[in-house]
Amino acid sequence: MAAPIRETQEITAALDDLAHWLIQQGLENTPVEVWLEACCNRLVTAGIPLQRVNVTMQAHHPEIGAVGFLWHRGGHNEREDFERTTEVQEDFLRSPIYYLLSKNTEEIRQNLTVPDPVLNFPIFDEFRAYGATEYFAAKRLFLRDDSTALEDPLQSEEGVVISLTTDAPDGFSDAHLDGLREIFAPLCLTLKSAANRQMAEDITAAYMGRDASRRVLSGDITRGSTQTIPAVIWYFDLKGFTKLSEAMPGTAVIDMLNDYFAVVVEVVEGHGGNVLKFMGDGLLAIFDMDQVANARRVAIEAALQLRDTFISVNERREADGLTTTGFTLALHAGDVLYGNIGGKTRLDFTVIGPAVNTTSRILGMCSAVDQAIVISAKVAAPMLETIPNLVSLGQYRLRGVRDRQELFTLD
Repeated sequence: MAAPIRETQEITAALDDLAHWLIQQGLENTPVEVWLEACCNRLVTAGIPLQRVNVTMQAHHPEIGAVGFLWHRGGHNEREDFERTTEVQEDFLRSPIYYLLSKNTEEIRQNLTVPDPVLNFPIFDEFRAYGATEYFAAKRLFLRDDSTALEDPLQSEEGVVISLTTDAPDGFSDAHLDGLREIFAPLCLTLKSAANRQMAEDITAAYMGRDASRRVLSGDITRGSTQTIPAVIWYFDLKGFTKLSEAMPGTAVIDMLNDYFAVVVEVVEGHGGNVLKFMGDGLLAIFDMDQVANARRVAIEAALQLRDTFISVNERREADGLTTTGFTLALHAGDVLYGNIGGKTRLDFTVIGPAVNTTSRILGMCSAVDQAIVISAKVAAPMLETIPNLVSLGQYRLRGVRDRQELFTLD
């Protein structure tokens, strides 16, 4: 359907301004939810009769597989995170998005008012119920020159799928869709800019921890750059892991580690701590005293919660016929060097120092004193009056540690 020349010229001028504005939003790292709403409203003002817009992108996150942004004319806007899963939802398989991704085409378009549409999907009935007259969707792949090429819809590539509906009586005109196609490039570039930043944050947080991620992305990436911070140090270890791993299939070992580590990370991060690294069946975490108020108390409370949580996890695993085990945990406090250590091109953001070494030695004492949780006086002594279930285990000499250490546990 052709549009009047004047209408086409007015739309083109408005979209040129919008393209420059979109690029600026990417440079300023404006949240997608904010600029997408403004973009859709500006498109409507420019004369493109949008009713609903949905933008879906792949996510690089351990739990989120894709992110969707939904806009409705009139103000109903939302973001939806789609869980990363190996199970494919039936709704997705019967959707126009799946159809578009699985076909050798860049776009699909369907009049929703005709009696026998060439394309018809269950969700089209919902659109019709809201008065939609036409549906249009396009895919743009970031790492390919040809977005029409086939891809596996269940292993989506980096890119964007944009779907739109209109409730204009005659649907979208050719001028409307030509205008939208012109705006897709700057829109996708702005989305890619936001996605790359989010990807960096998600990946570094997943592999380094939230605090280390924040520091690295803020520019703290020079080898040897460290700062001294006061911290409560957590050293966690699973009991009898070597023997268990020799008796279990490899996949069962990984599942067991993931099961137990999941609750440890949740407890640590739920109390404001930072998990720095996993070491086989062990884990190193810190509670930064400059950032966590009453860090000693908080770290002890986290240890108590972990003890209770392990009971629940083991009850669940036993009920499922799975192997169970316990844990050992050492808590110590002191100044640590926190920062980048490693080779020129491979760094680790971690903590080092005598306090870390002492914590490792305290962890080794758990079996000697037959306690799952052992806490140094540096953590326990200031808490004795307010945490009555702290019990002294006596003083011990630890290998490589100059001074005797009084150790405590929790009743």
